[in-house]
Amino acid sequence: MTDQEVIDLINRSLAEEFELDLEKMVPEANLYEDLGLDSLDAVDMVIVLETAFNFKIRDNDAIKSIRTLGDLYNFVFEKKKKLEAAE
Repeated sequence: MTDQEVIDLINRSLAEEFELDLEKMVPEANLYEDLGLDSLDAVDMVIVLETAFNFKIRDNDAIKSIRTLGDLYNFVFEKKKKLEAAE
């Protein structure tokens, strides 16, 4: 899966789950201020990502520092790299 495919899957998954406009889904978009998510949505976001990418992220403290879609993309890129390296 390419980086662009990862970004597309994240955007589609979040847009569908939270009824977001794909045009607003840009790397600099703040999840809370620009996209209107709240702390409860953040929990749902973790579940959506776990389902989309088939890996667990709940115990990862790094998820708490994610503020923008770009942060989220980078988090998933790093998680995928670590999992691929472990295989």
